[in-house]
Amino acid sequence: MDNFIVSARKYRPATFRSVVGQSQVTETLKNAIQRGQLAHAYLFCGPRGVGKTTCARIFAKAINCSNPVDNEACGECESCKSFNEGRSFNIHELDAASNTGVDSIRDLIDQVRVPPQVGRYSVFIIDEVHMLSQAAFNAFLKTLEEPPAHAIFILATTEKHKILPTILSRCQIYDFNRIKVEDAVDYLRYIAQQEGVESDDESLNLIAQKADGAMRDALSMFDKAVAFCSGKLEFKSVAHTLNVLDYDTYFRALALIKAGDYQQLLLMLDEVLRSGFSASTFLSGLLDHLRDLLICKSPQTVSLLELSGSIAERYKMQSGEWSPDALFDLMSLLSEVEITLRSATNQRLHIELGLMKACSMGEKKNDFDEVGFTLPELLPDVATGAQSTERVQVVTPAPAKAAENPAPTAPAATQPAPQQAAPAPTPQRATSTAMLGVSIGAVLSGAHAEQIEAEEKGPTHIDPQSEEKMTAARDAFLEKLKSSRPRLAIALSAMTVSENKICATVPSLPLYEELMRNRGEIVSAMTEVSGVDGLIEVEITIVETKENSRPITREDRYAYLVQRNPELKELIRSLDLEVE
Repeated sequence: MDNFIVSARKYRPATFRSVVGQSQVTETLKNAIQRGQLAHAYLFCGPRGVGKTTCARIFAKAINCSNPVDNEACGECESCKSFNEGRSFNIHELDAASNTGVDSIRDLIDQVRVPPQVGRYSVFIIDEVHMLSQAAFNAFLKTLEEPPAHAIFILATTEKHKILPTILSRCQIYDFNRIKVEDAVDYLRYIAQQEGVESDDESLNLIAQKADGAMRDALSMFDKAVAFCSGKLEFKSVAHTLNVLDYDTYFRALALIKAGDYQQLLLMLDEVLRSGFSASTFLSGLLDHLRDLLICKSPQTVSLLELSGSIAERYKMQSGEWSPDALFDLMSLLSEVEITLRSATNQRLHIELGLMKACSMGEKKNDFDEVGFTLPELLPDVATGAQSTERVQVVTPAPAKAAENPAPTAPAATQPAPQQAAPAPTPQRATSTAMLGVSIGAVLSGAHAEQIEAEEKGPTHIDPQSEEKMTAARDAFLEKLKSSRPRLAIALSAMTVSENKICATVPSLPLYEELMRNRGEIVSAMTEVSGVDGLIEVEITIVETKENSRPITREDRYAYLVQRNPELKELIRSLDLEVE
């Protein structure tokens, strides 16, 4: 078996032209060689794996070449051959991480005095120079400032801030950048072609993103992925071997959040955790996904999306389904969950609660986007402390205008609301009724102005069989609503029909607000199921009672959630969760 050479060594650039993503450095060095303006000391600094030591070797080889071609080493002269074979005496490399003391610098100073045997310059490459001790730096200062004419120093470091200012002032400083994802993908594609490896853009893009700007890391991951996939890189296999979640996981998670389907989202989280990924990994990836969706909203920022091909198109499509405010709110919520995740006693329950809140927020945002109203427009004034029922006539979407003109919009609203008998000596808070006149088709077509004008001219047509049709279609309507808006279906489970009115009584203001936000969908769904031709009104009554006032405990919340959704108890049992 032949000795295997890793790609990071086999495909290490040998010329300035083959260096990836550092054109600002390579062009400057080539121009310096052409003009003969060589400094006596250089400092190459930047992240790991971006080509600092590689550029230092290429530069040392080029300035000693006997027959340079376009300021590049020819590779044919004796100096180039000795360098390629590792027997050159003109280039000296020192690892400062293992030679940190003054003695190592003294040996280096002794070597500097010896002129080169072949070529014009003796080049001293000191890697990880920030590891030198302060005494070693001080011993090196004089030689670094005034070296012999044949000596050139190239210092390389990943932590420039740890180097003494007196050293920095004696060097020409070159900052190496993180390698862009697209540049890394192009180079990985080239290597895959050279090695006869089949690959797709999604797999190479994932490797480049995981490398985080380091080409050496990208090549190491490439070798690992090729070994795992047996020479054919596929996205799911590459994601598995690199221990990262694929894009489909986050696309599906956000779709479930938008739909408000927390049950499927919790099951998906359980699947992710069973696959060996941590909750923090999933949450961090979801935040990155939201960030990518947000930058897709504007043509000016879409260039920040370090993706290409079909994946980028999927991000743009899903980004169009969300408003910027909704994405901001979700990112804020999940960021708070991520910050407090480490200190949580039960991390799984902590992230599950965060995801359920996100589902609630996603559904609420969708309701606002679909109906197109703001909360102050939707809520009439609710009297507090009143002993009688108050009826407010609201015409969508201008409740203020309708309140000023108390003329009824339908014959059914001409009679005053009957007074409800006091049910018991139990203290009753405020009772409020909102009657909403919505013409069929106005919610779907958006013709609100025409509707208001028609209602001001005279009463709207009412189907004489409204009550009969809606009563017959009540169960079918609730079943239809249960599949799309389960919370609304629960709130309307005790719905009654009176003439052309859908009547509902709710126990709290938040539930009242929920129905108010979605009244357009209630009317359109009831119209579709029942076939009513005419005006449909939605009448919502708030009746809040206060008995044995005491703080709400955790057990109360759990019992309330189970009562509202019996499936929650089975879900907690199937996932083996603990209620704390």
